[in-house]
Amino acid sequence: MTHSGTPYSRRDFTRVLALGSAALLPPGPFAMPTALPATPRDPGEAFWLAVRGQFLMPPDLGVMNAANLCPSPAPVLDAVYRATRDMDGDPSFENRARLSDAKEATRRAVAEFLRVTPEEIVLTRNTSEANNMVSSGLDLRAGDEVIVLADNHPSNLAAWTQKAARFGYTVITLPQPNPHPGGEHYVEAVRRAITPRTKVLAFTHHTSTVGDVLPARELCRLAREHGVLTMVDGAVTFGLVDLDLADMQPDFFSGSAHKWPCGPKEVGVLYAHAGVHGRLHPTIVSAYAGAIGLSRTHESFGQRDEPAIIGFGEALAFQNRIGRKAIEDRSRALAAAAIEGLRKLDGVQMWTHPDPARSAAVVSFRPGTLDIARLTAALYRNDRIGCAPRGGSDRPGIRFSPHLYNTMAEVDRAVGAIARYLRQGV
Repeated sequence: MTHSGTPYSRRDFTRVLALGSAALLPPGPFAMPTALPATPRDPGEAFWLAVRGQFLMPPDLGVMNAANLCPSPAPVLDAVYRATRDMDGDPSFENRARLSDAKEATRRAVAEFLRVTPEEIVLTRNTSEANNMVSSGLDLRAGDEVIVLADNHPSNLAAWTQKAARFGYTVITLPQPNPHPGGEHYVEAVRRAITPRTKVLAFTHHTSTVGDVLPARELCRLAREHGVLTMVDGAVTFGLVDLDLADMQPDFFSGSAHKWPCGPKEVGVLYAHAGVHGRLHPTIVSAYAGAIGLSRTHESFGQRDEPAIIGFGEALAFQNRIGRKAIEDRSRALAAAAIEGLRKLDGVQMWTHPDPARSAAVVSFRPGTLDIARLTAALYRNDRIGCAPRGGSDRPGIRFSPHLYNTMAEVDRAVGAIARYLRQGV
């Protein structure tokens, strides 16, 4: 059996077949080639290879696209599998109530992960839903102003603009120069943009475009001093950066399970500071609300996928077992190695700033005059490197976003492939 020209081994095929035939299997963990050891004080490549062994990806496949979608490790897959079998084996109200208790355990795990209280956590379907709950739920009207930054995700940029056209408020978009001009630039730009009419500052903590990291703590403090609410899109920091929202002090913060936390799909989080609960109106009203705090009024989404929510909690537990600082350090080291290698190549234009104070684990660059679509396809087909293409006129090129399951060898292979294609074309 082949996949994009690369043969699967019998062992890889067996693992994929086992996943696809889960409904036929008895309850039990997914078999992995290695157990996860305790994280050493100074984890080396051998430890990270053991972490990689917890994922189903075949050894020859290096996917560096965490800013878009991450695979889930075996403990998460197993948790989702077991909970799904449980629910489908007994879909009674009594059994589903027990699963709802497990959902509340995940809420507590998310709150602890972000260093806030469970009463401030709403379990959403993803970052986009969380962002839109804020832009749709605040009482904004003609004469009000919302400040956004140009590199925000559409759910925290276009969503504000569309709703402003309906409700009559004004959206002020601040540019994001490239290369990253430093945190002080953004603090001063926002300071100059704030007026007595400003009600909200919405920005992306770590951009998925070119990997700019904004000074979230300082921006939230500045907004708070002027009575302005903050909406921080954390899709590219949640599960990557060791976040402390009690220190950052945003009014709202959003994230997804399917990115850096390596959790199931269609599970996310909205954090809302206790002091602003009364200012956020629910925009979806249905059944099956959460049990505490804001979730009682803002989590009535109808039937949910409780097994996925339970898997979300297991994903956070998996990260905690490794250590959040270790994960952040590892992802940053992989990205730094990619930047170092790419900057040595003639013809490469880096969009991501090499300063670790201004970037984290997203690496964007233009590979000379190479055709981006053809290059992306060649990287996957010939070199087994998965990445994200960035087309259009706004800093086009390739984006690598490595994470805890990637290896230094994969980074080297990716950089070497870019060098080869720059020489010989694609």
